[in-house]
Amino acid sequence: MGHWQEIDHTADLALHIWAEDLEDLFTTAARGMFTLIADMRAINMTHTITLTLEAPDLEILLVDWLNELLFFDEVEGIAYVTFVFDELTPTRLQASLRGGVIMEHLNYVKAATFHNLVVRHTETGYETEMVFDT
Repeated sequence: MGHWQEIDHTADLALHIWAEDLEDLFTTAARGMFTLIADMRAINMTHTITLTLEAPDLEILLVDWLNELLFFDEVEGIAYVTFVFDELTPTRLQASLRGGVIMEHLNYVKAATFHNLVVRHTETGYETEMVFDT
């Protein structure tokens, strides 16, 4: 299972993310992002949706994924934190998402950014740093 570590960034929030495979990368990035936003233990899983996204490459797909999740927070106040991927390639994903209402925001994240974004495929999986505009 992947993990993340918050890293210092001059003006925004940032995470270093390690993952075993693509599903783990997308799941870990989303969960890490939402831990910056809310207390994940306080979320009651009451909402389920299906999401499909396409992009020209892996980095764009990852940023689109995280920004789509932020959209649901912004519009509906919902954090999706459980993911089942029906399809996941470097350019397309389809997933079922479960989550619930965020009771209290710890931080407000406007967007996942492309700032210095490179997803590296390593011997143990995937690794990247994700910067979030606050």
